[in-house]
Amino acid sequence: MSKAIILDENLENSGEIALPENYQGINSHNLYLFVKSHLASFRANTAIAKTRSEVRGGGKKPFAQKGGGRARAGTRSSPIWVGGGVAMGPRNNRNYNQKINKKQKVLALKYALNEHAENGTLFVVDSVKIESGKTKDAMSFLKRLNQRDSLLISADIDEKTFLAYRNIKSAFLAEELNAYEVAAFHSVVIEKSAFENLTKES
Repeated sequence: MSKAIILDENLENSGEIALPENYQGINSHNLYLFVKSHLASFRANTAIAKTRSEVRGGGKKPFAQKGGGRARAGTRSSPIWVGGGVAMGPRNNRNYNQKINKKQKVLALKYALNEHAENGTLFVVDSVKIESGKTKDAMSFLKRLNQRDSLLISADIDEKTFLAYRNIKSAFLAEELNAYEVAAFHSVVIEKSAFENLTKES
């Protein structure tokens, strides 16, 4: 059974807490589908090419049908002409959204958390809050964790805590937790109250 590491106020190992049984044996494909859907939602969908009907000009036949020794042409806006329209080009009316159901979202998050637990990179602490609001104090907290980068999960993120962490590239405060964020970070640090709520709802 996968277990999260409990850290005391000095951020030292003080025990372990097991994840519920339903976090075990989940197919990794659920995480793949969620990440694929999540990243697709960020696509800008701005690429567009003009068709032959949208290219300026091309109303007049460029040269006579016969007698010139050239292939016949009816318009300069044809896709085979330089400066003409584009055949089968990109349009900005494409929908990149990929549907994923609620059950798969939950399974993806459970799988991502369980992976961290198995790798020994899921930590439970009393609090990640920085009451001073200073980045210096936030950096001190992260250095004691001794992790490459960390996703910090709090039950309630106050303004000072947000200010303390916002300029640190190796840390990210998760207000709305999702599987992509969990999987993207090397370690996950979650407040005890948030961990209990998360596993209780599962």
